[in-house]
Amino acid sequence: MASASVLNLGRRRAGADRAAFAGAGQMADAAQFTLFFRQEFPRVVRTVFLITADHGRAEEVAQDAFMQLLHRWDAVSGYEQPEAWVRRVAIRMAARLARREQMRRVLEGRFRADLTAPPPDEPGDAVHRAVQGLPSRQRAAVVLFYFEDRPIAEIAEILGCTAATARVHLHKARQRLAGVLQEEVDDAV
Repeated sequence: MASASVLNLGRRRAGADRAAFAGAGQMADAAQFTLFFRQEFPRVVRTVFLITADHGRAEEVAQDAFMQLLHRWDAVSGYEQPEAWVRRVAIRMAARLARREQMRRVLEGRFRADLTAPPPDEPGDAVHRAVQGLPSRQRAAVVLFYFEDRPIAEIAEILGCTAATARVHLHKARQRLAGVLQEEVDDAV
C-alpha cells in the first residue's frame, strides 16, 4: 500500500512539474510579448498616425492591432517578422477607419446643408495634408517608404501585395503629390 501512495505522489508531482513548466512557458511568452509591445507599439502608433492624422485614433487602432496580436501571439511570434504582421493589421484597420470617416463626411454633407469651416491649417502642413489626400494604400506606401525608411519588399509584405504593386502605389502617390504640391517627380526607387 505504501508503494501505491508513493506512485500517486510521484504522479501528482510530475503533473505539478508539467503545470509549472507550462506556466513558465506562458510567463516567457508574456515577457516576450511585453518586450515586443514596448519596442513596436510607438512605431505602429506613428505609422498609423501618419495615415490617420489623429493621434488618439492612431493609438486606438494600434491597441486593437496589438490585441489581435496577443490573441495570436503563439503563432505570430514564430514568424520571421512579427512586426510586419502587426503593422499590416494596423494599416488595414486604419484604412477601414479612413473609409468609414470618408463615408461619414459624405453622408453628413448630404444631410447637413451648412458644414462648419475646416480647422485652420498649421504652418508647414502642406506635405502632411497632401499625404492625407492620398488613397489609403498609396498613403500607407508613402508613410512606410519615406517616413519609416522601409524597403519595397517589406512594404509589399506589410501591405499584402507584390513588390511591383507596392512600387505602383508609390509611383501613383508621387504623381498625385507632385500635382498637389506642384513639384517635379523623381521616380527613382
